[in-house]
Amino acid sequence: MTLDDLPHVDAIEQASFSAPWSINTFRHEIQSNPRSFYWVARPLAEQDSGQDSGQNPGVATPPIFAYGGYWLMGEEAHIVVLATHPQWRRRGLAEAVLIEMLAQMRSVDVNEVTLEVRSGNVAAQELYRKLGFEEVGRRKRYYRDNGEDALLLTLFHLQDGKVAG
Repeated sequence: MTLDDLPHVDAIEQASFSAPWSINTFRHEIQSNPRSFYWVARPLAEQDSGQDSGQNPGVATPPIFAYGGYWLMGEEAHIVVLATHPQWRRRGLAEAVLIEMLAQMRSVDVNEVTLEVRSGNVAAQELYRKLGFEEVGRRKRYYRDNGEDALLLTLFHLQDGKVAG
């Protein structure tokens, strides 16, 4: 993710979350947080025209399909965000970003990965469980916007290589 990506990331962020991060938060993360790492999934070159790719009729191809980020803390990492453009969900794009992030974490000897997910976000929970994350706790009324609980998920033993990537 670069600073030039931020307007596109912000559009996805605003459409995806009821309590979205601001562009300034992402800017700070990219410029000032040495522990943060962010990734984006872009269209292939032939799709860059913004025209309909034929895979999603009537929808222009966005400059960024999905993005994700994590904080690196020694042998542990914490996934702080993962989102897909609303019109391009359920196509494996967030999974591809997540697998790439996990591969990058593995390359720097991360062994344990944590994240929080809304208790009502079943689609995200399914993705995380598919890749081996386990529920290890619940943070009651974690989300300030509506008081929803967060499930705390952990992927143990990343170095064992059981996750694709």
